Amino acid sequence: MELLWLSSIILGLSVAIPVGPITVEMIRQGLKRGFLHGWSVGLGGMTVDVLLMALLYFGASAFMMTPVVQQAMWIVGAAFLFYVGIVSIKEASANHAVEEGAVPETWLSSYANGFMVAVSPGNIVFWLSVFGTLLADKLEGPEKNRFLVMAAGVICGILIHDIVLMLLVTYMRKLMNGRWMKRISVCAGLALIYFGGMFVWRFVQSL
Repeated sequence: MELLWLSSIILGLSVAIPVGPITVEMIRQGLKRGFLHGWSVGLGGMTVDVLLMALLYFGASAFMMTPVVQQAMWIVGAAFLFYVGIVSIKEASANHAVEEGAVPETWLSSYANGFMVAVSPGNIVFWLSVFGTLLADKLEGPEKNRFLVMAAGVICGILIHDIVLMLLVTYMRKLMNGRWMKRISVCAGLALIYFGGMFVWRFVQSL
């Protein structure tokens, strides 16, 4: 069981390390607003991961794999990524100093951003097909306990990645001046728009 737990943590790390929309948004929020906001984005993404694991566990994954549902998520996800990307670029051209009387963004809004970015057919296909294949033999009888151990290990691996990433981002934030912050904000916005374009392309391909 200990070996299963360790291998699951490694799997979670390997899933989280590749740079995707969630990682870009975590870095963007972390550099702009600090550790808690960046980590909240990751927690929003992990919430979607846990929900998908629950769907897999209870056998309700077929509905999420239907073409209509996936097409809707592609287009909604693309629209949200375009929105966040454009906002990031617009904010980069503005003064980074907080204006007097401005209402600061809460960590809950960062959490919601992470949740929305993670709701994509690409993410769902991974968890319900690739990850589901790895767990298929652990859903029968007493093996269900092994499923829960493996799922918890994967989430733990993702959590470790997110905390380490945000600690690095928080450290880099202290070393960067306003000009570098603006450049990174623009690059993050362009990256999010790029991922949004990929979502649109996948939507077109699915028609």
